[in-house]
Amino acid sequence: MDKSIISATLLVLLLFVLHLQSEVHSFATTSDHDFSYMKFVYNATHPQLEATYDYIVVGGGTAGCPLAATLSLNYSVLLLERGSVPTAYPSVLREDGFLNNLMQEDDGKTPAQRFMSEDGVPNVRGRVLGGSSMINAGFYTRADKEFFLKSGIEWDMDSVNKAYQWVEDTIVFRPNLTQWQSAVKEALLEAGVGPDNGLNVDHIKGTKIGGSTFDNHGRRHGAVELLNRGEPKNLRVAVHATVEKIIFSSNTSSLSAIGIIYSDSNGRSHRAFVRGKGEVILSAGAIGSPQLLLLSGVGPESYLSSLKIPVVRSHPYVGQFMYDNPRNFINILPPFPLEPSAVKIVGITNDFYVETTSGLPFSTPPFSIFPNPSNPIKVDSSYGHIVIKFPGPLSYGSLKLQSSSDVRVGPNVRFNYLSHPVDLARCVSGMKKIGDLLRTDSMKPFKAEDLPGIEGFKFFGLSLPKNQTDISSFKIFCRGSVATFWHYQGGSIVGKVVDGGLRVMGINALRVVDTSVFNFSPGANPQATLMMLGRYVGLMMLQAR
Repeated sequence: MDKSIISATLLVLLLFVLHLQSEVHSFATTSDHDFSYMKFVYNATHPQLEATYDYIVVGGGTAGCPLAATLSLNYSVLLLERGSVPTAYPSVLREDGFLNNLMQEDDGKTPAQRFMSEDGVPNVRGRVLGGSSMINAGFYTRADKEFFLKSGIEWDMDSVNKAYQWVEDTIVFRPNLTQWQSAVKEALLEAGVGPDNGLNVDHIKGTKIGGSTFDNHGRRHGAVELLNRGEPKNLRVAVHATVEKIIFSSNTSSLSAIGIIYSDSNGRSHRAFVRGKGEVILSAGAIGSPQLLLLSGVGPESYLSSLKIPVVRSHPYVGQFMYDNPRNFINILPPFPLEPSAVKIVGITNDFYVETTSGLPFSTPPFSIFPNPSNPIKVDSSYGHIVIKFPGPLSYGSLKLQSSSDVRVGPNVRFNYLSHPVDLARCVSGMKKIGDLLRTDSMKPFKAEDLPGIEGFKFFGLSLPKNQTDISSFKIFCRGSVATFWHYQGGSIVGKVVDGGLRVMGINALRVVDTSVFNFSPGANPQATLMMLGRYVGLMMLQAR
């Protein structure tokens, strides 16, 4: 063969390989915990924290940590977190502590703060440096294209992809599948949720293995480790720092945020301020950020006046449009032990997503209600937990203050789960697909008895309707099995409270960077997009200056 033809062929092959490699996402290679950030972490009692900064970030969570780290590359940053450091709660650092974090009794010092929504559904919020990324199931998957088209945020997709990759290079790992995870993955494919997309962090239709913030030794690497990529000399992190109020300038012709008031664990009050072109940035989450805005006098004028809160800026939509994805599920008790596993795989359709976890025998029901020490429930078998989530949701509610003066008293929140008919219809479709999944050959080994269809499975809690065509029974099941997916959003949404750059409209030097700006959830799981958002907005702000 002519040498020129051979050379041309090799060149084409090389370009093809390089193209394929460009489509493959890289992951973190080290798996040891990196506590380097501890060298710039202070207790809120430390007097050195009371100073003037370029930026103050309220909330050291999933978005706040990468945001603070990025801004610190060029400017001085104070990051305030109401909880403690992860090393104070060893269970948050390991995958096998995942369930314990969600179920332990809340004494006010745990990494997970419990609250009950007005819907009667138990919920949990992160209360630790790293936020809910330190108590979640570790699943990492990017947002769907629709989110970027409809979120109202000013996106540059090249910068978005680079921000995702920055996170993935640091704390995202290739997971190993347990027997249960592998079986559910194959069952999804048998049930028609295809194609098989292998290991992939993109949101694409079919069944895939996602990334994980748990490494293959079961160690968690949450958003807190992104602080290690900041500039230590510019970054101070305060823990046990509860921000009580935003301080505004007295110049009513041009209202600006100029600082914050925070208290330490002893109840002593402190102040910190921003200088020049600096900003106060709220990253306290979908519950914390709207609450802090309201307590600071930013919200519906008549509502604030009724609570005797001085109105700084009338904002009718603060605390409105509160969303939470319902989690509808079944629990299967197989005839043999299952290895514990957090979420590793997902089946993605246009109408719903299917995920799964597994766990050891328990003395309280998994994922559904609070532990009740006076009435424990003992189950001697390990369990498989199969759940659905759907896009949106379209159902929403609102947030109201329980206390007009104390930020430690959590607000009242109503999500109105499944109140929109499309949400209910998607739940029915998703639970019917779980019925298809249970009828596959891949799931037969997990039956307690060799019976046809979904019979033979031993359920803990509600069992699926046996008749796949009985829509009314599936609707009853959906309403009866509602739990939270812990994916709260809204309360400060784009176009209503903040603009496309996430600046609070009508107030200078005040921005919100967390899930409270979203009007629907980004794909199957929001944590990847929240960490990306912190990095992305940080870079956008650096470029603007």
